[in-house]
Amino acid sequence: VQLVESGGGSVQTGGSLRLSCVVSGITSDEYITAWFRQAPGKGREGIACIKNTDGRDYYADSLESRFTISADRAKKTVYLQINDVQPEDTAVYYCAVDIDYLPSLYEPSYDHWGQGIRVTVSS
Repeated sequence: VQLVESGGGSVQTGGSLRLSCVVSGITSDEYITAWFRQAPGKGREGIACIKNTDGRDYYADSLESRFTISADRAKKTVYLQINDVQPEDTAVYYCAVDIDYLPSLYEPSYDHWGQGIRVTVSS
């Protein structure tokens, strides 16, 4: 299984960003793709996840509605749209896959991870 993130970089406060994660090497249709992030000096936190079979999405209760997860099944790509970015969004963002049908943002459930992509928000 291989996950490749793209779309990170530097963005100014108030701007928007869309991260992409291309998923390959999975033979099952039943899996969950999630986005996590790790800010400097903090632990990794779950943002959102989406089921490959029906596209249902789930979000961390602690996060605002500035984040939107979506998927293009034909392209095997999952996206994370971040609107009105804030300095606290500065982090390394990871996509991850759990070969399962039960969505969650429980980090140990995820067996496959991308290399991470850095997002830096400047004021």
